[in-house]
Amino acid sequence: MTPRDLLLALLVVFLWGLNFVVIKWGVDLMPPLLLTALRYTFAALPAVFFIRPPKVRFGILATYGVAVGVLQFGSLFMAIKLGMPAGLSSVVIQMQVFFTMGLAALFLGERPGWPQLVGAGIALLGMIAIGLERLGGAALLPFLLTLAAALGWGIANIATKKAGKIDMLAFVVWASLIPPIPLMVLSLLIEGPAADWAALSHFSWLLAGVVAFNSFGATLVGFGLWSVLLTRYPAGVVAPFALLVPVFGIASSALLLHEPLSSLEIIGSVLIFLGLGVNVFGARILAARLRPA
Repeated sequence: MTPRDLLLALLVVFLWGLNFVVIKWGVDLMPPLLLTALRYTFAALPAVFFIRPPKVRFGILATYGVAVGVLQFGSLFMAIKLGMPAGLSSVVIQMQVFFTMGLAALFLGERPGWPQLVGAGIALLGMIAIGLERLGGAALLPFLLTLAAALGWGIANIATKKAGKIDMLAFVVWASLIPPIPLMVLSLLIEGPAADWAALSHFSWLLAGVVAFNSFGATLVGFGLWSVLLTRYPAGVVAPFALLVPVFGIASSALLLHEPLSSLEIIGSVLIFLGLGVNVFGARILAARLRPA
């Protein structure tokens, strides 16, 4: 990887990690489902007028849009609004790797190897540790919503695999047309018209910056650059950079939000990160050990 592309990869994971802090700022100013709807509205507009539709079946495009927009980020924004620490959510949502693995086995017939199974087992221990810490009342629902967000990401990953080799930026932009309407309907039903109108009528420069960062920084720039890197290098070279997302997420949350984590949550986060590492690097480490000198 060239130094320029290395910097681009680091920029992407930095944007995605920092986005958890930006989400926290946003949900303090606006109902989370409405904020998610605005994210995807401006991710799609005006970009759809300049980018051709991807050559993919509408069912796959719609599945991706609902999974990533409504289930993943709708659940994540609600979880953070209800008290899930931004830094911790950046770790827990990485369970998407293992949801993807299970869904791929179920729907695509892909059998995971032992590194993936061992990594999943270690990460599951981390989930149990964090879950035990958050069993008390109001703390459990945000944790479960974050797991639902990870499931949504996993479903979106399967839809992406089904889409095949297409223009991923166009795929993301046109799929962004799908979530706003269901998110706005859910916002009216769950958050209420009064809360939505109050947020919109007090729209601030900070909230505008939050929407812009979510729509353009995290969605279009992040996914756009990531797709470019995936076209230039093998997935095995690019994918490990995603492990830095929770690192940037926890660091930015500690620096900007001063979020504390309990000892059990720290242990759980380390176990999840270790499980992800085994999942990504386990096979190549084993191959290196078995290779003749």
